[in-house]
Amino acid sequence: MLPRIRYCRTPAGQVAYSTTGTGPPLLLDTGWVTDLRGQLELFSFGAFVERLAERFTVIRYDKPGCGLSDRDGADLSFDRQVEAALAVADAVGADRLRLFGASQGGQLAAALAARHPDRVEALVVYGMCASGRDLAPAEVRKSVVALVRAHWGLGLKALAGAFVADPTAADLAGFARFQRASASATVAARLLEVYYDTDIRDLLPAVGARTAVLHRGADRGTPFELGREVATLIPGATLIPLPGAAHLFYHGDWSAVAEAATGFLAEQAGTGLTERELQVAGLVAEGLTNQAIARRLSVAPRTAETHVENIRRKLAVRSRAQIAVWVTRHRPHA
Repeated sequence: MLPRIRYCRTPAGQVAYSTTGTGPPLLLDTGWVTDLRGQLELFSFGAFVERLAERFTVIRYDKPGCGLSDRDGADLSFDRQVEAALAVADAVGADRLRLFGASQGGQLAAALAARHPDRVEALVVYGMCASGRDLAPAEVRKSVVALVRAHWGLGLKALAGAFVADPTAADLAGFARFQRASASATVAARLLEVYYDTDIRDLLPAVGARTAVLHRGADRGTPFELGREVATLIPGATLIPLPGAAHLFYHGDWSAVAEAATGFLAEQAGTGLTERELQVAGLVAEGLTNQAIARRLSVAPRTAETHVENIRRKLAVRSRAQIAVWVTRHRPHA
């Protein structure tokens, strides 16, 4: 799976992005440092993206200072990172988004949802904390940042055990290759420093989108209780505990993470419509007759008619025009 790379200008500098799959737009932020190409070869990340792409248009991007994005002069502050993510969504024409954010990417996704409630349909965060200061004592955080800045290789070894449960020699080598390709030591250290210094506790109560908080029970990078705190601070959030110790969502039982994320993100709050009924509703909004819908979906005309009747009943509407109005108002734009 070779990504097709495009670029857009953001307040943090020029950013590289890529899309794959079809369906509602899903913006993916994997945390800390990124590499659009190399990450696809790391552990089960490529398989994870493919699973999401079965239902969504997955939007990935390289953080400012990372991968194929501008490396020099990028503004790495947290606020500029949030603005860069929103600029990528604008570049692909995604007026309404679903978000998946992992670790530091969870902070970013939650902040975007809180600050731009009109843009976010649903939010899933994984392995996230509300405040980076809770990840380790101040002297430990300072030492890790200094080690990454002074010696990228040693910094990677120090962090590998937190990201990957019981890493093998091959795991360590693959992790090191990806991290070195994703960013310079200076950028990696600065992004880690920003993460440690970010506290979004005050923002989380403003998140209005449907939210699921995924967290592995023995996460070595971000303790489970920090994820539980996030779930208590976001109104109506659902906490989904998962087994495992790896902090990377695409290491270990990645399929369980993908299943929980896609299941939640694919739900349509308050409608009761199935995915097929949502598809039929969209075709009704395009002006297709039952016969045309049947041909498009390769089903019997009677089946198409039944779907339309079920949609009318579930939405409590009487006409196809009313179905079209509902679609315009409630469905995310792909």
